[in-house]
Amino acid sequence: MLANEASAGVALMMASMVAILLANSPAAGSYFAFLHAYAGPVLSEKLGPMTPHLWINDGLMAIFFLLVGLEIKRELISGRLSSWQQRRLPAVPALLGMALPALIFLTASRHESSLSNGWAIPAATDIAFAVGVLALLGRHAPASLKLLLLSVAIIDDMGAVAIIALFYTSSLDIGALAAAIGAGLAMYALKINGVKRLWPYLVLLLAMWYATLLSGVHATIAGVVGAFLIPYGASAKSPLVRLEHGIAPWVGFVIVPIFGFANAGVDLSGISMSAILAPLPLGIAAGLFVGKQIGVFGGVALAVKTGLAEKPAGASWLQIYGVSLLCGIGFTMSLFISSLAFPLDPAFVEDAKVGILLGSLLSALLGAVVLRFAPRT
Repeated sequence: MLANEASAGVALMMASMVAILLANSPAAGSYFAFLHAYAGPVLSEKLGPMTPHLWINDGLMAIFFLLVGLEIKRELISGRLSSWQQRRLPAVPALLGMALPALIFLTASRHESSLSNGWAIPAATDIAFAVGVLALLGRHAPASLKLLLLSVAIIDDMGAVAIIALFYTSSLDIGALAAAIGAGLAMYALKINGVKRLWPYLVLLLAMWYATLLSGVHATIAGVVGAFLIPYGASAKSPLVRLEHGIAPWVGFVIVPIFGFANAGVDLSGISMSAILAPLPLGIAAGLFVGKQIGVFGGVALAVKTGLAEKPAGASWLQIYGVSLLCGIGFTMSLFISSLAFPLDPAFVEDAKVGILLGSLLSALLGAVVLRFAPRT
């Protein structure tokens, strides 16, 4: 799994670098024009005509969140989060690692109320990027730390999904929401009646996605909810296992890199120190780089010192600190949340990208250096 995550992380890095290069080249106009060109019908009056950017963020990312939901369900039932004892250690750092970055952002932007909606941008960890960096370090991190990072990231994903559903839904279409719930109930009926074929679930999942798109709740939530309604069993023939294995390569090597290509492009030509120190990019960068490492490392220390959980086996505190730094890589989820936080303010989204890139880059580089040179126990 870690080898696949490392490769997927490299693919995401390369796609994002291409996007940044294009956004700062003579082809920048064509790059942005392509992303926002009309490319389909009006699926929702709120969104207007579909564009490649909308298809990626509202369509392909629903498949990404479907995979997130499948992984969360499997981990909660039979994986590394299947018992309360296993959940105790990652739960504390994950929660503190979401709360502190949000508080730092709100503190940095306290004098500009128009920015307050971006509080959740630095709260998320990019599981593919962070695990990819850790996997590339290989033997410099014990297995217990890899499990800790995965567990923290999974709980972090759960928190991000809840934040999107609760705080980034502006208005509701009750009829469309009822239709989405109806599709979910139909999936549940299939599940309790022992239906094992995948295609009925996928048809209903597509209907749930479209109804959710019309409802005002972000369409990606349909992916997570639908994942929990797909039957899971221990065998490889389980519908959930088959679907997870089927879409995981597409998500890791196609969908997430495409998302990075469509969202990471930011014009750096006008970036100055004063622009970086503006409340929005500074709050995000500080939240990711400072808030995450303090929250995650402090959460692990708190859980261990209070006897709530045991320290990861074979790991030194310096290595735990290195992994805490990697949790500050907020790339994919942070970019996604920034588009939800400022849907009518493209300039704010561009400023947010600067903070996300800076905070994630600092976290990745320092985390990799700490883990590379930390003495192994």
